[in-house]
Parts: sequence; C-alpha cells; structure tokens
Amino acid sequence: MSEFWLISAPGDKTNLQAWERMNTVTSKSNLSSNSKFHIPDLKVGTLDALVGLSDELGKLDTFAESVIKKIAQYIGEVMEDSKDKVQENLLANGVDLISYLTRFEWDMAKYPIKQPLKNISEALAKQVTQIEADLKTRSAAYNNIKGNLQNLEKKTMGNLLTRTLADIVHKEDFVLNSEYLITLLVVVPKSSYVQWQKTYESLSDMVVPRSTKMIAEDAEGGLFTVTLFRKVMDDFKAKARENRFMVREFYYDEKELKCEKEELMKLASDKKQQYWQPLLPGCLNTSLRNGFMVPTVSDELHLAHKTEAYIKNNNDLAKGPLLRWLKVNFSEAFVAWIHVKALRVFVESVLRYGLPVNFQAMLLQPNRKSVKRLRDVLNVVFKHLDEVAAASIMDPGMDIPGLQLSNQEYYPYVYFKIDLSLLD
Repeated sequence: MSEFWLISAPGDKTNLQAWERMNTVTSKSNLSSNSKFHIPDLKVGTLDALVGLSDELGKLDTFAESVIKKIAQYIGEVMEDSKDKVQENLLANGVDLISYLTRFEWDMAKYPIKQPLKNISEALAKQVTQIEADLKTRSAAYNNIKGNLQNLEKKTMGNLLTRTLADIVHKEDFVLNSEYLITLLVVVPKSSYVQWQKTYESLSDMVVPRSTKMIAEDAEGGLFTVTLFRKVMDDFKAKARENRFMVREFYYDEKELKCEKEELMKLASDKKQQYWQPLLPGCLNTSLRNGFMVPTVSDELHLAHKTEAYIKNNNDLAKGPLLRWLKVNFSEAFVAWIHVKALRVFVESVLRYGLPVNFQAMLLQPNRKSVKRLRDVLNVVFKHLDEVAAASIMDPGMDIPGLQLSNQEYYPYVYFKIDLSLLD
C-alpha cells in the first residue's frame, strides 16, 4: 500500500506510554508498519504567525503534491515506450520514495532551522514554483519537437502521392529553364504500368516521345517522369486523372528542396539530441555526390529511427536531457514536499499541544485490509487528547454543537496523509 499516515502526539511520559501501546497493538495485529519521523527543533515564533502559517502550508502542501504528480506523469509520457520502467525513475535523493520517507532526515543545508518558519515555508514555495514554471517551458518545447517529429513521420512514411519527394528526385530527372517544355511527375498504380507506357504519349498533344522514366516505387505504385509542352499541361493532367494516373503538384526548385532537406535533417537532429546516446559512425550510410561522401536525408532519418530503437532497447534512458531534468527535479520537488509535511506536523503539533515544544511524530504505513481497524485503535489510544472529537469519530451519529467534522479529517492526534500513488 502506497498510503502513509504522518501523525503526532505529545511527547510526555504518559503519551510515550500510549505510543508504546499503540506500537505493540498495531505490530501484533499487523495493522501497520511504523517508524519514528524525526523533525528538528524549529523556531516557533508567535502564535499568530503559526496560525497564519498553518493555512499557507496547507495550500503549499496541495500545490507541491500537484507539481510532483505532473512531473511523474510527464516522465510516463516521455517514456511512453518503456512505461514499465517509469516507477524506477521516480527517486528522491537517489533512493526509492518509500525508503526516503521512512528514513527522512531534515536537510539542514537547504533549509537551515535557525531561520523563522515563515522563511523556510517561503523558500520551499519559491523552489516548487520555479520547478513548475520550468516544467511548463520544457514540456512546451518537448511537445513542439514531438509535433514536428510526427510531421516528419508523415512526410517520410507516406505513399508516393503524399510523401515528400526531396530525397527522391534529382536535378537530372527534369527539363529545367525551358520556356516551352516542362517535366511532370505522375504516380501510376502498379497494375497500370503497361497501360501507362502504351498511352502516356497520346494522353494529349505535344508530349515528348520516350520521355517517361520511373524514378521511385513503393508498395502501391511508381513515380514516373514525363516531359511535354507547357501549353498542354492542363489538358494532360485532366486526361491522366481520367485514366487513374495522378499528377503530383511538384516543380523542381533547387533552393526550396535544399530548405526542405535541411528542415528534415534538423528534425532528425532534434530527435537525436532529445535522447542523446552514443552510436557508432558505421551506422550512418553515405552516398557519393560530387566526389564527397555525404549523408542523404533518408540516411539522417535512418539514424533517427536507429536512435529511437536504441533507446527502446536500453535501460539507460536518463541520458536524454529532458528525462534527466525531469528526474532531477522530481527528486527536488518530492524532497521539498516531504519537508512541507514535516513543517505542517510541527506547526499543528505546537498549536494543538502547546509550549514548550514536546511531541513525537510517527509514520504509519497501514495494511490495506486493516485501515478501519487501525483508525479505531488510534482513536482509542489517543482519545484522551480530545475527548469531544474522539467521541464524535467513534459515534458518527452524535450531534455535538460547535464541532463540524463533515468536510475535513480531524482526529484527537495530528494527522496528515501522504499518498505515493503518483501515477494514478
């Protein structure tokens, strides 16, 4: 069970005996696993300041928990192909969350205890607020990359009717800079190859004989060139459409193609950088152009897909910059949240039990099947701390004037719940 109860009761001799009794009963009956929760001697301040701080800490508690859940769930989104490994990436100070919680130690360096409680609370609030702001910025950048990558998939994975032709066509496939002639690209179904070869010259007047050539092919058909006079272009397109030959609206523009290639390569590069990992140079194929060995667009995309496959099959996903940031800041936010819980226990214990400060905090992990029984045992053991509240809890039907418990959890002892089900 990932639910914990953080409770406190006065630390005088009588109540320490109550603690021992509670420990004995819960252990023998296997109601819960218990451990002491150590809170240092913090500066109390004035009663008015404590009352105000109690409200502020309640809001900060809720806010911090929401930020932690956002980060945890975003880690799950980033690790969409390795969701079974998400939980092992949710760590606090390098250990699993239950270990951190059950062995909690106040971080004296981050949150010095000699400063007022208000200052500690403000430092915690500032830290969590900054993490949330950074999360929004980074998630927006990631979502932008993700959207671009989806567009990349569409451009490179579609059929010849829809996919980009930047990595298919070459300058020599076209008649360029002619006042009268133009080269069109036509997608022909596989079943119609013979028909195309027999009829393309007669689909309209002024088609250059023997000008067709297949320059690419996929599972559905082939991409053919055909050269004709510009003035019959519209007539040729109409006749081609009647015969189920689809003319691609494509005109060879070297500058535009270069820009498109650079855009595709940049998206592939973004993908690699987002999930950086070492790949051997041999995994990148090259082609000979103008005497130089250079990667093609398809090579870059092949490398991007190879990168993705590597990530899916390797456990060390933390090398990705976004995931690394998420892991680090999840830890920071979680540690801050538990310090907020500790502050709340301290403030509520002082307000409830008075001065001098003398209380014992304890962390209980209830047995899933014994939650109600555990609550009854705690109410019996500590009912002397607040007889009225205890009586109302033991008998919910009692109507006690001035005591309204319907909208909040109130018990004779200080109580706060910590739920580690962050991915639900």
